[in-house]
Amino acid sequence: MQCRLCTSERLVSVLDLGATPPCEKFLTAAELDQPEPTFPLHLRVCESCLLLQIPALITPAETFTEYAYFSSYSDSWVQHAKLFVEDAIARLGLGSESLMIEVASNDGYLLQHAVAAGIPCVGIEPSVNVGAAAREKGVPTVTAFLDEDLATQVRAEHGAANLVVANNVYAHIPDLLGFTRSLRALLTDDGWLSIEVHHALNLVAQGQFDTIYHEHFQYYTVLSAQRALATAGLTVVDVELLGTHGGSLRIWARPDAVAEPSERVAEVLRQEAEAGLHDVSGYLALRPRTELVRQQLLRFLLEAKAAGKRVVGYGAPGKGNTLLNYCGIRPDLLEYTVDRNPYKHGRFTPGTRIPIHEPERIDADKPDVVLVLPWNLETEITAQLHHVTDRGGELVYPLPTLHHAASLATLDDAAASNHAERQAK
Repeated sequence: MQCRLCTSERLVSVLDLGATPPCEKFLTAAELDQPEPTFPLHLRVCESCLLLQIPALITPAETFTEYAYFSSYSDSWVQHAKLFVEDAIARLGLGSESLMIEVASNDGYLLQHAVAAGIPCVGIEPSVNVGAAAREKGVPTVTAFLDEDLATQVRAEHGAANLVVANNVYAHIPDLLGFTRSLRALLTDDGWLSIEVHHALNLVAQGQFDTIYHEHFQYYTVLSAQRALATAGLTVVDVELLGTHGGSLRIWARPDAVAEPSERVAEVLRQEAEAGLHDVSGYLALRPRTELVRQQLLRFLLEAKAAGKRVVGYGAPGKGNTLLNYCGIRPDLLEYTVDRNPYKHGRFTPGTRIPIHEPERIDADKPDVVLVLPWNLETEITAQLHHVTDRGGELVYPLPTLHHAASLATLDDAAASNHAERQAK
């Protein structure tokens, strides 16, 4: 294996999660008696450039041609996107003569707000089914994977973009160098690139191992993102720390000729250095933290089983499948899970074969314990499932450490605090 950023062969093992199936390959009932392919899930860090990465064993085409994830099923994520579009319009002075392009635009969750604001836009989305959902919302969408040829075609047809958005896609690309050049090709020479990606600082510091799955080929600090973007003549000029996905980066980059980094870039780099992530040794803390999460969760589920409690899940996200497979959780410990996405209803989780039902099943069955797999959406989901705790049930989150849901009053206070902090910025 070579580093996909610098081609070094000096790769150090950080965490080996064994072999698991692709996290979004939900099984139909007819597939339960068929063989299920699994692939090694082994995280390593490059000694030379410090890019955190897994081997590229599954191609994007195998995952994203038809995709089970629709962004709009998360209300908080749609609101997050709306606020971003509003802020970007104000920050960059975008108007009816501007162009916004989003790469991996999914079901139009973000660009629908650009359309509503009168900003010309184009989505690039490889998944046929979710791209169709975007077009139904009035979002112009190209159904294709972004590469350098497509970037040239889109630019020739629509012009260069003032803003290119790449939310939660920069980790999904095995051809990191070619994809980065493609992003640059979409931009005007004084344009802006906005990338949101899970912050490797949180992954390591909080043991967020379930973020590791075959769709995510690499995991970024600001330092490694700087090095990757520099290969296409892009400079990181600003960075924001976000609460999404358990702690993300919003990286703002521009072509070198107009780049001038803000103080926030230096501050986040300092935080990463203090956490030990500018050296290989800092990444090695992930393994014991991961093992502790597994021990805590299995102990809780086994004790619940011994006590005769009925335990079900909420959500069927890709990250949840890493958690379930690594911990060896099957229907004897988690009877079923539910999800808001109808695409998943009647299917089964990959590897662990846990049935997936509609959310109303929880209301009908009234289980004793609900284990929330998309723990990163705690505020939103606790509000949605307050009736579980109101009737005396347990609402449990597995990460960053096993804990029960906070009260709605506590969550409201936290939301108000976050809003005030955002307004202050």
